[in-house]
Amino acid sequence: MAKHKFRHLMEHLGDSEEKFKWTRIIARNAPVATAPPTIINNQTIYPTVNRYFHIVESDLQLTNGVTLSAKLFTDDNGVNGEDFSIVYPNGYVNLFINAVMQEGGIYSVTQTSLILNANQATIFRGTPIIIESIGFFPEVM
Repeated sequence: MAKHKFRHLMEHLGDSEEKFKWTRIIARNAPVATAPPTIINNQTIYPTVNRYFHIVESDLQLTNGVTLSAKLFTDDNGVNGEDFSIVYPNGYVNLFINAVMQEGGIYSVTQTSLILNANQATIFRGTPIIIESIGFFPEVM
């Protein structure tokens, strides 16, 4: 019964422009948790986390792959940036699409773009994409 109601609702909405109108929620002046430093062999390791957010504005067909500019993304403060802060080799990057962490082999991130490799998938309008960049910086004591 519920499945029938859901299908009827989706048929009713069809390709309506109102289907994926999302109110943009931006955390302003929100405290960002900072991980404590770790001491290893007389070195203090400071972790740094940067997150970048984007909500897809139109369906993305991944048949030929897609490159998204860093300029499309906002940081934790809702500010658009020019590039991603990527720490290499002392760091790593996670990609979340619709809140699901993605396998490392389907994407790559450069300082200026997110590259999604070609496959037979579609990322639909309204889907959130989050890039999380974690870096580690040693300081000798």
